[in-house]
Order: sequence, then structure tokens, then C-alpha cells
Amino acid sequence: MVLKHRMFISLIIIYGLLFGVSIQYYRMDIQNPVVEDSGRLLPVSIKKIESHTEEKQLQKLVKTANETGDKLSIAGMQHSQGGHTYYPNGVMIDMKEYNKILDFNVKEKTITVQSGATWDDIQRTINPYGLAVKVMQSQNIFTIGGSLSANVHGRDIKNGALIDTIISLRLLNPNGQIVTLSKEENSELFSLVVGGYGLFGIILDVTLELTEDELYQIRTNLVDYKEYSQYFINEIKNNPDVKMHMARISIAPDTFLEDMYVIDYMVSENQEEINQHNQLIEDDIIAIPKMLLGISRYSDWGKNMFWSFQKEYIKSINGHYETRNNVMRSSTAFMDYENSVKTEVLQEYFVPIDHFVDYIDDLRAVLETEEFNLINITIRYVEKNEHAVLSYAKDDMFALVLLINQGSSSKEIEKTKKIIQKMIDVAHKHEGSYYLPYFPYPTHHQMRTAYPRTDEFFAMKRKYDRDERFVNLFYEVYGK
Repeated sequence: MVLKHRMFISLIIIYGLLFGVSIQYYRMDIQNPVVEDSGRLLPVSIKKIESHTEEKQLQKLVKTANETGDKLSIAGMQHSQGGHTYYPNGVMIDMKEYNKILDFNVKEKTITVQSGATWDDIQRTINPYGLAVKVMQSQNIFTIGGSLSANVHGRDIKNGALIDTIISLRLLNPNGQIVTLSKEENSELFSLVVGGYGLFGIILDVTLELTEDELYQIRTNLVDYKEYSQYFINEIKNNPDVKMHMARISIAPDTFLEDMYVIDYMVSENQEEINQHNQLIEDDIIAIPKMLLGISRYSDWGKNMFWSFQKEYIKSINGHYETRNNVMRSSTAFMDYENSVKTEVLQEYFVPIDHFVDYIDDLRAVLETEEFNLINITIRYVEKNEHAVLSYAKDDMFALVLLINQGSSSKEIEKTKKIIQKMIDVAHKHEGSYYLPYFPYPTHHQMRTAYPRTDEFFAMKRKYDRDERFVNLFYEVYGK
């Protein structure tokens, strides 16, 4: 009996010790979480994640960090892929809950929102009043603060980069003070914060210009890549009826970087019918494209089949009607991808219109000799815009967004790195540039070639943030 009692006491003690250890590990996991962005190539252990809904809480967070020396990074949906939203042993500020609509002026066509709000939040607010966004990405899932930090662009060919639609924004700076920025007020800092990847403080809220929602009629065409530049100039750029545009170029082996299709959104002559089309699209039918995209990841046959499907699909939508708000609600669900040893990354290159054909020829020459799983190339247009210090559109340019399937091992990362650096050299050869929100494959020299004001940008970062309170892996790689 005594032996059983002692064994019972021993088991209780062991259980207590194990329970204590498990609680300690649980606390360590909460306090030192491993985070990663959508690229899943840069997992990092950070100190903690903070999420607040009140301005004063965020202000206190920054002031406390100045006392403790904590490094701060800012996160939204984390669709950047180069560690722009976190830093080793730093505090990641998750802004998604800081998402209120603060003001909406229908008459003036303006809206003020907290930076954690998404484009979807804005669209749901303004669509019933016949208004739409001027510039945003082709999807509406992203936070406004994240979009400002990358100075995004979209399908609209009349409105270029997001920076030109911002009336003003409020920034919580590294000293814990709140300042208002615009093209007229604190303009130097404004041009650094927009496209500044969270390195100058927390964007609290922003006031944006809106525009009228419109009914568009879709026009689709199949073109050869050699005809695209002239087609764009004649049929799109110089046509006042075309408001939005996108194109894709084939990555299928049988027509690699040769076949293209274009989708133009033309102002409908029947604007009075907009109410028949302006209900916001919720869920696209994605089963077939998701299946075909999945097959295309693993075989040349799949790539050829998927391209054939896309060409038939764009024929089927020719003449259809769609509102401006719904054009900006493209689904990304069919692109969702989970794999334990592979991931999918983005690259984006900007090339002047008159260099397009030669650029594609040189790009093809590089890729045909490489083992490189290219899944998709979407093409948009962006006007010359140098209002942000880190501006990507040095001329009127085509923007080519590449989706790449790659391994996540260090060996595969290194292999992809070499190919991407070659592709950047091709863009530079043709007076082009590349976009910054992605994995840090480019060299320092390549960044400074694409962004001649790079050194000025990082010098100004240290001017406005002397203690380097706001940092991220992008800054760690290129800013030091």
C-alpha cells in the first residue's frame, strides 16, 4: 500500500514537471513565434506579434520600443515575399485589426480609412453609391497600408501608381509622434513613405480620391507578341474608350513567349444598365482553372493544355459587361498552393513599350536554356511616374508579372537566384527595372541600377529614423 502511494506521488510530481515544461514551451512559442510571408522562403523567429485597434495603443507601443530598444516591423496580409514585414527577434505589428472606415464623402468622392482596412472593405462601402477606386492591385484582398508601402499599380491605364490618388496620410513616426503627409505637406517624407516598405513608421490612415463606377464592355483579342506594342498604342493607349487593360503571354512550350491574348475594358455606351451588373462578385467558379493550373505545374503537356483553355475562355467573355469595381475583384483562390518542398514566388519587370519585342526575344533566349518552372506571365501598363523616391516606372512601361514554381531548399533557392539575376540583367539591358516587394534575389548593384535613388532613400531613412527603430529583412539586405 505504501509502495503504491509513493508511486502515485511520484507520478503526480512527474506529471507536474512535464506540465510545467509544456507550459513554458507554449509561452516560448507565443513569445517567440516563427513567422513567414507568402513566399515561405524566409521563416524567422521574432520576439512577439502585437495587434491593436486604437491609435493611442500604437503610439504607446512605439514609445515603449524606444525605451526597450525593440525593433519594429509592420505587417498586413504579408503578400510581400522578401521579409518586408518582420525582423529577427523584433516585434511584428499586425495591422489587420486596425481597419475602420473613418470618413466617406460621396459628394467630394473621397474616403478615409485606417491602414489595416482592405480594398474589399472600401469597395463594400462605396459600391452602393456608384463610386469606385482609382488605383489598386488586380485583387482586393490587400490592406491599404501595405498597398501604399509598395506604391502599387493596377489595370487602369489612365491612372498609374497609387501615389497619385492619395490626398493625405497620417504617419506615426519613430519618435511616437503623429504627422500628416501629402504632396504639399511634409512632401519629402510623403515621397519616402509611399513605396517605403514600412521603414519610416506606421501609416495610421489615408484619404484617397475615388472615381465613378463605370460599366465596361469586354473586348478580347489574340495577338502575336511582335504585334503587341503597336496594338497597345493604336487600340488602347490612344483610344479614350479603353479604361482598363491586361494581357498574358504564353509560357506553354509549343508557343513559348510568342502567343498572347489581351483583354480590354471599354466604356459601355449603355451606362444606364450599370445597375444590372453592379452587384459585387463574391465567389468565382475556380475548380477548372485551379485543376488546370495544378496540372501545368508538373508537365509541359499541362502548360499547353492550360494555355489552350485560357484562349478559349477569353473568346467566351468577348462582349460581356463588367463594372469597374468588379474588374478589381479578381479572385486569387485558384492560385492557392500548398507544398511541403516547393513554393511559388513572384517577380515583376517593367520594360518600355518600344523595347518589348527585343526584351521578350532576349528573355526567351535566357529561359530556353534554363530549368525554370514558369507558371504564368500577366502584362499590364503603367505610365511614367517618379513621384516616389523608389519609383519603378522611369518611362511609359509594360509591367510583366511572373509566377514561378520553385523548390524551397537552399540549393533550389540558389538556382532560382542565378536565373532571376539573369532576367533582371535582361530588363536592365532594355532600360527596364524590377519591383521590390519580392524575395531578395537581386544584387546590390542591380537594385541601384533599377533604382538610382537607392542610396538617397536609405540615407533619408536614417535621417528620419536615427535609431533604426523600424526595420525589416529588406532593409537588412539592401539598406546597410
